[in-house]
Amino acid sequence: MIQIEACVESLEAAVAAAEGGADRIELCTDLAVGGVSPGRELLTACVSQLDIPVFVMVRPRAGDFRYSTAEQTAMLDEIGRAKDAGARGIVTGALRLGGTVDETLTRELMAAARPLPVTFHRAFDECPNAETALETLIRLGAARILTSGQATAAPDGAAAIAKLVRVAAGRIGILAGGGIHGDNVAALVQTSGVREVHLSTKDADKIRGVVEALKR
Repeated sequence: MIQIEACVESLEAAVAAAEGGADRIELCTDLAVGGVSPGRELLTACVSQLDIPVFVMVRPRAGDFRYSTAEQTAMLDEIGRAKDAGARGIVTGALRLGGTVDETLTRELMAAARPLPVTFHRAFDECPNAETALETLIRLGAARILTSGQATAAPDGAAAIAKLVRVAAGRIGILAGGGIHGDNVAALVQTSGVREVHLSTKDADKIRGVVEALKR
């Protein structure tokens, strides 16, 4: 079975995604800028009204993924609040100048999130050497990586995603995301070999379309 993660920015969208057949939610706000951390009230409302797991974005602002000391402290605090509110996973990421994974901060974020799984988000696609970043995140203990294969959309990066799946060899999950819908998801899964897909949505029909396409 292919797991479907729906990225949403409102309670209404989260409920619709669940009704459409999503397996879990990635909750954020401001999807127009790639998503930032949601407020506690929104997270609490989603957790209380959904039966599927809610993973929460921890990203203090839009822009690059290099964070000041104050921002790092805020991210650690956000993880604690997300755990208290009932989140079932954390979605985050941090880079150093030059695009390599910020191992120090990522290790601290993952330690704060424990025992929740951590998804390293599409900051990964800004790393100049995807395989090096992959091995770093495996070593650090990330549960999965969200990636479009360093392309604008996952279907365009399907070959690169397939390579990541082969290199990962089950040591970390590869979650394909970006530009996915019912018309392209089956081909993407077949080409890349991923077992999880990620797409943003505001209504149930988009999720239903993906669910139906994966059944064919």
